[in-house]
Order: sequence, then C-alpha cells, then structure tokens
Amino acid sequence: MPVAVRVIPCLDVDAGRVVKGVNFVGLRDAGDPVELARRYDAEGADELTFLDITASSAGRETTYDIVRRTAEQVFIPLTVGGGVRSVGDVDALLRAGADKVGVNTAAIARPSLLAEIAERFGRQVLVLSVDARRVPAGERPTPSGFEVTTHGGRQGTGIDALDWAARAADLGAGEILLNSMDADGTRDGFDLELIRLVRAVVSVPVIASGGAGKAEDFAPAVAAGADAVLAASVFHFATVSIGEVKAELASHGVTVR
Repeated sequence: MPVAVRVIPCLDVDAGRVVKGVNFVGLRDAGDPVELARRYDAEGADELTFLDITASSAGRETTYDIVRRTAEQVFIPLTVGGGVRSVGDVDALLRAGADKVGVNTAAIARPSLLAEIAERFGRQVLVLSVDARRVPAGERPTPSGFEVTTHGGRQGTGIDALDWAARAADLGAGEILLNSMDADGTRDGFDLELIRLVRAVVSVPVIASGGAGKAEDFAPAVAAGADAVLAASVFHFATVSIGEVKAELASHGVTVR
C-alpha cells in the first residue's frame, strides 16, 4: 500500500496572528491561528505546521499559549517551529501539545543540536526547516546552485542546501521541510528542480513548501519527489480548498487520505 501524500496548511504566526506576504515581505493579516487550525482540521488537513516567524524570546509565551489552545481543538499532528534553540525548547513545545518541532537557524549555528534532539525525543519529532534559494548572480556559487538562508531568506549562509539536507538527515532529522525562498508567496508553483535535487540526497520524507498558487501546482511537486505538500496563502484566503488539492492529486494517481 503506497504511503499517502500529506496535505499540510502552514500558519505563519506573528504576535499571535496568522500573516502572509511574498518572500516574507509585505505581511498581511490572515486570521486567528486557533480558528484557522480548527477550520483546516474540519476540511481534512493531514497535519498542521505553525511557524513563529518573528520568534523573539519575548514572544515565546504567546506561542506556547497558541499551541496549547490549538492542540485542544484539533486532532491531527501539529508541527511547531520558530525560535527553537535547545532541547529544553523542544521539551516545552511538546508539553504544550506539539507533536513535532521544526528547527532552522539554531541548527545551522550548531548542527549537533539535531543529534541531541533526535537522541532525546526520537527522530520522528524532529523536522529540519531548510530555507533555500538559488544563489544570485555575482555571489559565490555553491556546488548545487542552491544555498541555505536565514532571516526569512534575506541572509545567505554560503552553505550548500543539498549538503545541509543530507547532513541533517544523517544527524537525526526525521523530515526535511524544504522552503523555496524564491517561490515563497509568489503562487507561481513549487520549485521542482530544488525538490528533485534534495529528494536525490535524502531518504527521509521531504515536505515541499513555497509557491503553491492553484490546485494543479501540487501534483508536479509530488512527481518531483515530495512526500508532503505544504501551503499557506492559497488556503488562508480560500483560493483553493484542501479537498480540491486532494481531488487533484487523486486524479493524477497520487494516494491521499
């Protein structure tokens, strides 16, 4: 029996509200995270991802409160990321009701954090979020042409995105949340080349993120190697429903729940 492809709405949370912009700029309000989470659960989402996009230490308690309230309302797996810097942060989010925890910037600074989290909680809890972009012309290229970025795609690291994904999986990441920073919020479709390249170097599940604009955009991402497809604005602003995405995937022979 083939494993079903998961359809995952993403809630980018800033100061307790869901927001969405293009390439993380020009953010506009998309609603209350708990209300949206309840709606997506009812519509048939397979999982939910929460990303605290301005996760400052001052805002952490807001996030824990939202996670607690959401976990009480929904019965699908909940992944929470943003500002996770330690095993203690993971523990606190799991206690608040998260099922999985996303790690990004802190792992770039200290890769051993991935091994510490996987060892303590199991790799099924650990999602590595990779914010990848094509290296702009004139900048020092990476072997694959894609590099890992931080600060919402605004700062390059010089780290090759494929090398980082492969290393992270070896260290204990259970899934790779692959965000195309070039495609984010553009609604021009997923970055299929990026998905194919990362799929070729990791055996763990790959979640494709960034660029969904219509129901027809999702099947090509699965064909390129994604095990799950994630989107935000097309769901928040009711451009496309989760049911429509699943029907479109099924029409291409993709197994969905």
